[in-house]
Amino acid sequence: MATAPSRGPRPSVSEPPGYHDQKADHLSRLHKIEGQVRGVTRMVDEDRYCIDVLTQIGAITRALQEVALGLLDEHSRNCVLNAARSDSQRADEKLDELALTMRRVMRL
Repeated sequence: MATAPSRGPRPSVSEPPGYHDQKADHLSRLHKIEGQVRGVTRMVDEDRYCIDVLTQIGAITRALQEVALGLLDEHSRNCVLNAARSDSQRADEKLDELALTMRRVMRL
C-alpha cells in the first residue's frame, strides 16, 4: 500500500475552502447519496436481485464521482488560481497537490 503524500500548508481557518459557494449543493448531493447507500443496504437485506443492487451501486459511484469532480474544479478555480496569483512557488505546490489528488481520485 502506498504511503500518503505529505500535504502542503493548509489555508488558515479564516480562509473558506474553494467549494464554499457551492457547499449547500455538495451537502445536498451527499445527503442524497447517503440515502441511496441506505437503500442499497435495505436491498441486500431484502435479498433483492443482484443486477438491481449493482445498478444502484453504479449510480452511487457516479454520484460520488460528480461530487469529486465538482470539488476538484472548485479547488483548481479557487485555491490553485489564488496561489498562482500570489506566489509562483506556492502555485507550483498547489499544482503538485492537485495532480496528486487527481491521481488518487482516478486511482492511478
